[in-house]
Amino acid sequence: MLRPAYPIVTERLLLRPFTMGDLDAVWAYQRLPEVAHHMLWEPRDREQVRVAVDRMVREDALVKEGDCLSLAAARRADGVVVGQVELVWLSERHRQGEIGYVLDPRHQGSGYATEAARELLRIAFGGLRLHRVVGRCSAANAASAAVLERLGMRREAHFRQVVAVKGAWRDEYVYAALRAEWG
Repeated sequence: MLRPAYPIVTERLLLRPFTMGDLDAVWAYQRLPEVAHHMLWEPRDREQVRVAVDRMVREDALVKEGDCLSLAAARRADGVVVGQVELVWLSERHRQGEIGYVLDPRHQGSGYATEAARELLRIAFGGLRLHRVVGRCSAANAASAAVLERLGMRREAHFRQVVAVKGAWRDEYVYAALRAEWG
């Protein structure tokens, strides 16, 4: 089990559990076509975002395999939510996890995704003592692939037409890092 002490402080960010007070900030980016383009979901209306935030509010610990830790990434300077990061505990037996992130386009290009995801890797390998962590992204999402590469993760796979998303087949990259080689 892992329940981090909150907030988790990085150089420029606070990573903390979501609250329903984050609804407007999350809706501001999850409703955008350019954000949904690389996700499995379509742009979300306010009610869909409310349901998503309600779920994320409860994802503040990793108690058992299959759990997801969903955290708001907020700027330390002013508390503005710039996006979200996730750590999923995929397998207890094989000590596997997966990281993910979504950033508001207004805050992309500032290194926030890399900074927040690096902290998730620290939690995964340190606190949860995982052996291997993966990150997946659409092969068309060069910015997300660059984040995973900046984290020191290696591209292990390029799956061709692996998933049907929004009426089209999508290629996907899979990146990974091992505890022994990270940090």
